[in-house]
Amino acid sequence: MSAQTSRYESDTLPAESVDVVVIGGSAAGLNGALTLARSRRSVVVIDNGTPRNAPAAAMHGFIVLDGTPPPEILKRGRQQVRQYGGQIVFGEVAATEPAAPTADGDLRFTVTLADGRTLSARRVLVATGLRDVLPEVPGLAEHWGRSVVHCPYCHGWEVRDKPIGILATSPASLHHALLFRQLTDDLVYFTSGTVLDEDARARFAARNIRNIETEVQEVVNDEGGALAGLRLVDGTFVERRVIAVATQMQARTEGLDGLKLPMEDLPDNTGRRFASAMAGTTDVPGVWVAGNATDLTAQVGASAAAGALAGSHINALLATADTDAALAAAQAENAPA
Repeated sequence: MSAQTSRYESDTLPAESVDVVVIGGSAAGLNGALTLARSRRSVVVIDNGTPRNAPAAAMHGFIVLDGTPPPEILKRGRQQVRQYGGQIVFGEVAATEPAAPTADGDLRFTVTLADGRTLSARRVLVATGLRDVLPEVPGLAEHWGRSVVHCPYCHGWEVRDKPIGILATSPASLHHALLFRQLTDDLVYFTSGTVLDEDARARFAARNIRNIETEVQEVVNDEGGALAGLRLVDGTFVERRVIAVATQMQARTEGLDGLKLPMEDLPDNTGRRFASAMAGTTDVPGVWVAGNATDLTAQVGASAAAGALAGSHINALLATADTDAALAAAQAENAPA
């Protein structure tokens, strides 16, 4: 396939079947597509334009790109995929299903977009990411990605030394508190109905982490609209400038039911992911998964690396399939009449 940029810069889906369709256009999907396109594979990325880190002002913890705004990373990534002949198509996936194999037995999948457009592909890379589910505390969601954060590595430096509150959601919040204690001396743990055993209380006391067991009623803003603290159900106001919460993480599954990909729950109701093995392989032949859709705690760098690994594995198996098909054709042509 010739790496011609112009062919792949519109939202027009190719009429012919492509080697790989990548569902999801953030770090994992774009890096997987980049790897495939550089191997001269025909690849189309379907991007619904709603990356997980959209609310964040900058991405952190990835060398060289640390501090880069997420939209800038996506812009560069799309340009790089396109320069090697990959196509980025913006749209919502409505259905993805296996199609009848070709005459030589190669796999086929059909992807249907919400607007009715369809695409045929030999292989599928699922890189849909995840959805963070926040506790239902009034006012919490409006600060998500800024003063309400989840990851000490993504946001920790930016909130250092501020009054931070941990809004507990599961037993995982206990360790969450220890990570954020590294960033501030002023940390309050709101149990929010979870249980603190004696060991946890002793450990918190040793680190000067204050516990509040009264239920949280709402988030309170200051006059400028910034997060000022939490109001408890008894009317008490607790000043906090940052709330850290371990969200429930749910892999995005929209439009993928037809693949029948196996899923699994994480312990303590912390999330649900697509099950995968080495290089993102799944139990469904011809389908890989990479990034937050299967590794719920992966940051941008890890997701991008997973996309590249999945892309290289897909290309390797396609190379074998191409060779098998070529050999079968040559043997048929040379067979005695």
